Amino acid sequence: MKFLTQEETKRITDRVMSYTKADQCQVSINGSREGNIRFARNAVSTAGLVENTQMGVSVAFGKKQGTATVNEFDEKSIEKAVRRAEDLARLAPENPEFVPAVSNQQYKPSPTFSKKTADIDPEFRAAVAAYSIEASRKNKLVCAGFFSDNTEFQTIANSKGVFGHQDATSLDFTCTVRTEDGRGSGWAKSTAIDAAKFNPREAADIAIEKALRSVDAKALEPGRYTVILEPAATAGLISFMLNGFDARNADEGRSFLSKKGGGTRLGEKLFDEKVNIWTDPWDPNVAVTPWAGNSMLARERFPVIKDGKVSALDYSLFWAQKKGVRPVGSIGNIIMAGTDKSTADLIASTKKGILVTRTWYIRMVDPQSVLLTGLTRDGTFYIENGKIMYPVKNFRFNESPITMLNNIEEIGKPVVIAGDESNYSMMIPPMKVRDFNFTSLSDAV
Repeated sequence: MKFLTQEETKRITDRVMSYTKADQCQVSINGSREGNIRFARNAVSTAGLVENTQMGVSVAFGKKQGTATVNEFDEKSIEKAVRRAEDLARLAPENPEFVPAVSNQQYKPSPTFSKKTADIDPEFRAAVAAYSIEASRKNKLVCAGFFSDNTEFQTIANSKGVFGHQDATSLDFTCTVRTEDGRGSGWAKSTAIDAAKFNPREAADIAIEKALRSVDAKALEPGRYTVILEPAATAGLISFMLNGFDARNADEGRSFLSKKGGGTRLGEKLFDEKVNIWTDPWDPNVAVTPWAGNSMLARERFPVIKDGKVSALDYSLFWAQKKGVRPVGSIGNIIMAGTDKSTADLIASTKKGILVTRTWYIRMVDPQSVLLTGLTRDGTFYIENGKIMYPVKNFRFNESPITMLNNIEEIGKPVVIAGDESNYSMMIPPMKVRDFNFTSLSDAV
């Protein structure tokens, strides 16, 4: 597939604008090439390459909107897509929450592209799988995993003169390793924009080590424990909390940030002072496009939580207009401050506690308090006097990330991780938390 350049997509979007008779028009063009390899039971099972390019045209007559998509870019197909969107708009009812398209947006390019990632080929993918498989066989273990790499471009434009184009790359690797008898399990995940920062051997070795160490797990009584949460374990919990930062949900009483009787908890201290979370589209480790989705608003760097206080809420264009606030492009990535301490350092300073590798199958129990339930998995260990003593059976937990972020004792060094329950790019540190609530045991490994 030929990737379209900025000049080529600009010609296409200009052509769309020349065809439309609507009051306003927005265009998005996306092209992607995703390679992948999957392995299970110490053998490659599938491998492939998926390519696609698509354009979406959205028009409005007054408050009536219509959208059409097309994956052909000749003159006839482009005009046909515009006319289809216009026909749909004329038939549609008025949208009571319609907001006119934005104008005067300046997009500062963000470092979302790596040539080394774009150059990944089948041999590279095969080598990722081969190391995990060979190392597992040597240790009489069984592994399964999935590696994918993605190269894409995105273009946006509207009839008010807004235009943006960005190239991006990403890769993601997960590896699960188990003992042949199924009594031990280890897991690791690695995410990056730049393949130069990706080490598949390190990820596989972590999964292998945890599989070997998690055999003959002992049962501990459920209860409240000091826990050390690895970044992947924390990311899934924090992802749920971030949904509560939607300003409309908070104003309408549907969020933990809603006040009884009306209003929001913006500016209130709800977390430990050590908690500092911000969004920054230009952070090279977790860079995202400098505009926010369909709104086309330019993103900014701003604090979400500062010294434990709620610093910002996420406003849609409609809700910002209704509340009379300046809209800002929605949160695209999440970065949490940490220290230079490793997970091993956090373990060494722990008198008694539990190391949690991964939280899994997380579900919401109570949106007002963000009470979550889920399971630990793939390597859970008992710590005593600064050392890992032995593996323990997995737990079910009932815990809120709000409570968790109030019970922090120590924070480690942030690493890049993707939240399992969200599309956020994240940099999250390991953390030591007191009084984490384990409610029952699980026989799963």
